Amino acid sequence: MLQFVHLEIEQGIAIVTLSRADAANALSVHMLKELRETLETIQYHQGVRVVIVTGQGDKAFCAGADLKERNGMNEIEVRKTVAMIGQTVTMFESLAQPVIAAINGVAFGGGLELALACDIRLASSHAKMGLTEASLGIIPGAGGTQRLPRLIGLGKAKELIFTARRLSAIEAKEYGIVEHVVAPEELLFKAKELASEMAKNAPLSLVQAKKAMNEGLQTDIHTALQIESLAYSRLLHTEDRLEGLNAFKEKRTPVYQGK
Repeated sequence: MLQFVHLEIEQGIAIVTLSRADAANALSVHMLKELRETLETIQYHQGVRVVIVTGQGDKAFCAGADLKERNGMNEIEVRKTVAMIGQTVTMFESLAQPVIAAINGVAFGGGLELALACDIRLASSHAKMGLTEASLGIIPGAGGTQRLPRLIGLGKAKELIFTARRLSAIEAKEYGIVEHVVAPEELLFKAKELASEMAKNAPLSLVQAKKAMNEGLQTDIHTALQIESLAYSRLLHTEDRLEGLNAFKEKRTPVYQGK
């Protein structure tokens, strides 16, 4: 029985909710273990086509590491916990399905790093976010120094990390950190609407498109085009590709099975 993470799967959409609202949904060791268990469930669930991650309540998406818990740790325990946060964040990025972050409130430090590991980010209009680690005598340690520059460019990322600046949702959109800013009461509805728009398409196409983009951006254009070609070729003999062609020919909505 999960205590700090809630998982709901409906119509091909998995909604992962960080459920420690009384602690700003901070990433305690217990929550990290539950998140990893949850992501493993999603990873092997053939019915999940899109994933949404959000936070409980309307104040915090995730405040990052649980600093109260960390204050009682020795150096070895801190190192292990930092590594666990990084590994868990990377698990979000490594999910085969598209992942949408619905940022319902503050997302600082590891909380923003988690959102950066997702494919698309929506933010509530009252949300605030930033990689604030430099103000605490550390640096982003769960991928923030790598994912933020790749998302918004090196100069802008350096400015935000060096200043530990806290951004409003609108400012985050202007920087290119989030794709959409919506009213708080509309956030989950908009995330589900976007997820449904994705989920109606061929699941294997979503998987291969994500793979082609994520892997291609890490290399030169020549290699990236080869990665795209390989991803495309993996779909040629699928039942879903034939279903898409037949549905187009018969002027009907395709019914994809992920096969």
